Amino acid sequence: MSDMLIDPGSLLGVLGGGQLGAMFVTAARRLGYRTVVWDPDAQAPAHRIADRSVVRSFEDQAARTDFVRDLAAITYEWENVPAEVVLALERQTPVRPSGRILEHIQNRLVQKRFLQQRGFPVAAFREVRSFADLSAAAELGFPCLCKTATAGYDGKGQWRINDARELERLQGIVPARPEPSRAWILERHIAFDRELSVLAVRGSDGQHVVYPVVANEHEAGILRRTTVPAPLETATARRAQDLAVAVVDALSGVGVFCAELFHTPAGELLVNEVAPRPHNSGHYTLDACTVSQFEQQVRALCGLPLGEARLLSPAAMVNILGDEIVRLCRGVQLRTLLEQPGVHLHLYGKTGIRPGRKMGHITVTADTIQDAEVVAGQIARMAVDPAFLSAPDRSKI
Repeated sequence: MSDMLIDPGSLLGVLGGGQLGAMFVTAARRLGYRTVVWDPDAQAPAHRIADRSVVRSFEDQAARTDFVRDLAAITYEWENVPAEVVLALERQTPVRPSGRILEHIQNRLVQKRFLQQRGFPVAAFREVRSFADLSAAAELGFPCLCKTATAGYDGKGQWRINDARELERLQGIVPARPEPSRAWILERHIAFDRELSVLAVRGSDGQHVVYPVVANEHEAGILRRTTVPAPLETATARRAQDLAVAVVDALSGVGVFCAELFHTPAGELLVNEVAPRPHNSGHYTLDACTVSQFEQQVRALCGLPLGEARLLSPAAMVNILGDEIVRLCRGVQLRTLLEQPGVHLHLYGKTGIRPGRKMGHITVTADTIQDAEVVAGQIARMAVDPAFLSAPDRSKI
């Protein structure tokens, strides 16, 4: 498949119709491609802009036949799509990244072992199959993190354990006896200086494009803010980029990948997780780079030359979570927000508001990262504090 070239006008498929799927569809359409979205959720944002939609369970055999009809190639927007579905589709149509890669990544235990066996630096971890296995926490040391091996995202399916007494609260979650279909991973908690991530794109010809290193801030396991470029020494940033590229090479991946890293006080870089798709921390590329991560996804899928990843401006990205969309994107708040130079608003069109749900994001571009961070911080404050604008010196952000 290294010489596969898919011309504009062809039909591309994407598994998953959330905001990442919608942004892929938008990028594909701009390059002249048609798209089919398969997502069981009829309200998924990508359905509204795709050329064709499949709104049935991923387990529906007839839906697979309907989805794959006339497709030139397939990708996916998140790693919790059933791997067996991807592997079955791959027997009929090229899928990028491959089903084999999805199998390696969507199970945290398999992913961590893959990385460890190939010499990549990761936090110490143990497999957990029963409550008795949690005694391994004493070997790892406290605090540690217990995570579901599969599924779970944005802080869901994971628990921080600060001491031996806190193990008891997992008794109702981790079974007393092993169950073949259930597993958890116990990881040593890393005291890091910064959480970093790097987008690395690999083409079917083995060529790479790597984006600048970004710094991320999380709240309750959900990404709140990303700043780019990350405040790192040049040599450290280069090491982070090289590490991300090496991981993608080890996977023999084709597509867009995001390596999430911990930067420790001792200067170590540890791989936390790898995503085989565009990433929330890469949304800044839509407004601050010559080629966005979503256009790169289209290019890699279709065998086109990869685009450059030049950063045009320092940037800070803020996620809009849950009912923050009401406080930020209505009336005077919306007017105030959009009056600010360098503010780029992206709303996903989701119909239901739930706590912590990603409803949109705002990217702030500026001449300096400090200027971008100031505005982003004020936007974040406005999102959580309705009285912020009414203060005497806050008539504007």
